[in-house]
Amino acid sequence: MASPLASRRTGRRLAADAGLLVVAATFALPLAWVILSAVDPHADLRVKAPDGLTLAHFTAVLKPDITFTPLLNSLLLCGGGTLLTVVCAALAAYPLSRFPSRLNRPFLLTILFATSLPITAIMVPVYALYVRVNLIDTLQGTVLFFAASQLPFAIWLMKNFMDSVPKELEEAAWTDGANSAQSLVRIVLPLMAPGAAVVTVFSFVMMWGNFFVPFMLLLTPDQMPASVSINEFFGNRGMVAYGQLAAFSVIYSTPVILLYVLIARRLGGGFALGGAMKG
Repeated sequence: MASPLASRRTGRRLAADAGLLVVAATFALPLAWVILSAVDPHADLRVKAPDGLTLAHFTAVLKPDITFTPLLNSLLLCGGGTLLTVVCAALAAYPLSRFPSRLNRPFLLTILFATSLPITAIMVPVYALYVRVNLIDTLQGTVLFFAASQLPFAIWLMKNFMDSVPKELEEAAWTDGANSAQSLVRIVLPLMAPGAAVVTVFSFVMMWGNFFVPFMLLLTPDQMPASVSINEFFGNRGMVAYGQLAAFSVIYSTPVILLYVLIARRLGGGFALGGAMKG
């Protein structure tokens, strides 16, 4: 006969499993709707088995003005913004990690505060500034704002990963004549490659799904990214092309999935510092 303590543990475990199943369902149902509706000729808001299978929704959206041009714009904006964010975050995190100072903590707290600012609160002055410096309706201006908005948290992440790389490895490189820039590029960054991969994925995903920033800073329809052009599937008077919306969503999600798959090895590869320390 089970003891009262064992019964309570079993009850807690079952309650935790039930809670996890509910959470999993909240994520699985929207995903199931997207996949099923993309091939359902009579797609609507319900999650249901398709009445039949069709690729007409994909055929309807696979056009330059609907999918290809917006996706290319998204890749240019998010790729450029991610590259700029990772480079600047590495350069900013290196002195914070390697050169202790009484100003480091106030600086980190300041940039942490910057991450809590709502984007809507700063868009009005940013828009006015961009109009003055002729960066409004330009891809490069949007890339700069993407990078600036993601940089504070990227610096936090990058510094934490950089702290895990022993300074003794750099000191050995300095003894051999390397300077700080060379030790950063040749020693620190290769050893913290999984951390850089995390920053890359986080920054890219946050930029890829951003609707408000390009919607405000870009005016020309041909420069709009996919995160904004998806709004075209919502017609007037509540009419929505659900099948085409689902098909576009599948295509829109593919670059993010591919990025994660490409660097998944580094995400789970660890820092591999043991052999370096032995040498």
